[in-house]
Amino acid sequence: MSDDSRNEAEQRRRKLGELRRRGEAYPNAFRREDLAGDLVVEHGESTKDELAEARVGATVAGRVMLRRVMGKASFITLEDPSGRIQCYLRRDDVGEDAYADFRQLWDLGDIAGVRGTLMKTNTGELTVHASEVRLLAKSLRPLPEKHHGLADQELRYRQRHLDLIVNEESRQVFRTRARLVTAMRRFFDERGYLEVETPMMHPIPGGATARPFVTHHNSLDTDLYLRVAPELYLKRLVVGGFERVYEINRCFRNEGLSPRHNPEFTTVEFYQAFADYGDLMDLTEDLLGELLRDIAGSTSITFEGHEIDFGTAIPRQRMTTAVATETGIPEGDLTDEGRLGEVARGMNMPVQPGWGWGRLLMEIFEARVEANLVQPTFITHYPAEVSPLARKSADDPRLTDRFELFVAGREIANGFSELNDPEDQAERFARQAELKDRGDLEAMHYDQDFLAALEHGMPPTAGEGIGIDRLAMLLTDSTTIRDVVLFPQLRGIEDDNS
Repeated sequence: MSDDSRNEAEQRRRKLGELRRRGEAYPNAFRREDLAGDLVVEHGESTKDELAEARVGATVAGRVMLRRVMGKASFITLEDPSGRIQCYLRRDDVGEDAYADFRQLWDLGDIAGVRGTLMKTNTGELTVHASEVRLLAKSLRPLPEKHHGLADQELRYRQRHLDLIVNEESRQVFRTRARLVTAMRRFFDERGYLEVETPMMHPIPGGATARPFVTHHNSLDTDLYLRVAPELYLKRLVVGGFERVYEINRCFRNEGLSPRHNPEFTTVEFYQAFADYGDLMDLTEDLLGELLRDIAGSTSITFEGHEIDFGTAIPRQRMTTAVATETGIPEGDLTDEGRLGEVARGMNMPVQPGWGWGRLLMEIFEARVEANLVQPTFITHYPAEVSPLARKSADDPRLTDRFELFVAGREIANGFSELNDPEDQAERFARQAELKDRGDLEAMHYDQDFLAALEHGMPPTAGEGIGIDRLAMLLTDSTTIRDVVLFPQLRGIEDDNS
């Protein structure tokens, strides 16, 4: 805190002391009856004379964002969740004592209530002509300077409350995100999916290849894991007869921070019995089209300067075809593990011992292809080696019936026909356990309880997860995940109370 800000904060505390001396400093008896935005919609077009004749009452409350103090009359602007409205305070109307308190004890950032009637100023601005004013909560810290705002990006993330106070753009981002989640729920509810909640703490981490966070349950004296994905629990519900389920909730992965990654993130994960990965690609097209029309009013959006079009069928491309197109290597050569190893080493990739054909193909794809997938594209037929929960393709057991959706170089969705053969699943868990024993921190555990559920029989099923944070980034043209997460994880949080 700068010396100027510290001095102003001290002055504000002295004003609070005076308010305490007089009585209740933080009253809770004032009730807002009108929102600024509603008043503007209902009466913004009324003329000065019409409002004077109608004498429309208004009771508003919000944060003081502008303040023009004059002699016997002054103006303030209050901001509430719906917008801003100007208020006209005259000493003869609100009372000498209340007006003196306003002049001497109020500051920008305070929370205030105003009761009065609507009027139009000579400049045509809708205004509440106050008959009563109340200071409801004292702001002890000054707001950022009017012309500089909250320009420090790091400070915006660390003090999101301050960012939301002064930046309408940030408020709009999170309104859009909320609308996205609401629209997504409506989409699945209308199609007969049941919304469920599954555990956040797992005795065995599973559902994705990722490094988990570990915690400890004192009463049970056992380690638990924050979930990396809800998949294995949701599929238990399919076994139990809930044939269409979805969950919108948090997942946690003990990985690095980047513009695209936060260690806790939000996804929607959904499962549908008697469907395959092709059905879910169709469903995803319908979902995204409906979300964009509802939220953006169009199936075309602008992201990082690119026009992204969801209005047509999303192309579907096999992973080997995508790699061949980007690298110039004949697709036939990409089925050879030795040839892939040469390609990877030629790209200076750190090839690890134990990487098979599938892992090599995946690494080359991520390094050379992923970033170039700007327009929506489904990449299909992922290697079984990197898809331990997906059903193998009937025409090539090295591949799976799996897809990922990429937009603007980012993975947005991951889905596949689920592996419902318990013996095949047991073999793949065993291979994952071997990788974990060799030091792969992201490999899955052997989950005997899930296998027991699978042995009761799971119908043919397809499942998918969609990253809500990344989808919100697209819809708000935000280049970093921190802009769409209210309280993102940050490095080296320091005490800012000095």
